[in-house]
Amino acid sequence: PIDELISLLNTLMEVVVVCVLKDNFSFLIVDSGSSTAAVVDPVDPDKVIGKAEELGVTITYALTTHSHWDHAGGNKALKEKIPDVVIFGGKGDDAEGVEKEVWDGDKIELGDVCIDVLATPCHTPGHVSYYATCASERAVFTGDTLFIGGCGNFNNGTPEMMHDALINKLGKLPDDTKVYCGHEYTVKNLQFASTVEPHNSAVAEKLAWAIEKTKRGEVTVPSTIAEEKEFNPFMRCVEQPVQSYTNETDAVKALWAVRQRKTKWGQRKAL
Repeated sequence: PIDELISLLNTLMEVVVVCVLKDNFSFLIVDSGSSTAAVVDPVDPDKVIGKAEELGVTITYALTTHSHWDHAGGNKALKEKIPDVVIFGGKGDDAEGVEKEVWDGDKIELGDVCIDVLATPCHTPGHVSYYATCASERAVFTGDTLFIGGCGNFNNGTPEMMHDALINKLGKLPDDTKVYCGHEYTVKNLQFASTVEPHNSAVAEKLAWAIEKTKRGEVTVPSTIAEEKEFNPFMRCVEQPVQSYTNETDAVKALWAVRQRKTKWGQRKAL
C-alpha cells in the first residue's frame, strides 16, 4: 500500500499559475512523474521558463487557447528559446507559431496527464479549451471563453456558439473540475453578477472573497465548474432567476441578453 501511495503521488498533476502582463494568466501543467510541463498561453516566455526552471521541470508543449496577442504573442519567442517545444492551437484560429492544430476530441499526452481538447469557438473562430486529468485531479483551461463569474466577448461567434461552449461542453464537465481562466476579471465580473441576481448569496459571498484576495495581491483562480453554476450569470442562463432578469425563457436568448447588458454595464463603469 505504501508503494502504491508513493506511485500515485509521483503521478499527480500540478497546476502552477504564472501572472503575466497586466491581468493575464499563463499556467504550467506539470506531470510530476516525468518532470515535464505544458504551458498554457505563454505570452511572456522568459517568465514561464523561469518558473519552470525554478520547479525543475522541462516545458515540452505550449497550449494556445486562442489567437489574441495577449495569449499567443509569446509562441514564436518560446520556440526560439526551447526549439523542441511543440506548439498547439485551435483549428483555423491562425494563432502565432502554432505547429499542430487541434479540435474537439483531440488528445494530448503529457506523461500521465491526459489533455482533452474542447472546441469552444465564439470569442475567436478557433478558440479551444484544454481539459487536463490525472488520477483524481481535473482542471480545465478556458482562455477567454469562461471567466470566473463571466465569459468572453462574442467577437467571432453567435450566442448559440457561446451557449454550446458554456452549457454543453464546459458545463458538462465534472462539478469538481478546477477552472483556470485567462484573465483576473473576477471582482468586476461578480460586481455585474450582483446586478443580475442581487439576492444570490453565492454571488455576494464569492465577491466578498474575491475583493479580499485581490487586496492581498493574491489570484482568484481556480474556481470550479460547480461554483460557476452557482454564481456565473452566463452559466446560469438556464436558471429561472437569470431568465426573469432578461425576460427570456430561452436559454440562448437569455445568455445573449446578459452579454449585451454586461457590455453596456462595463461601458458605463468606464465613463
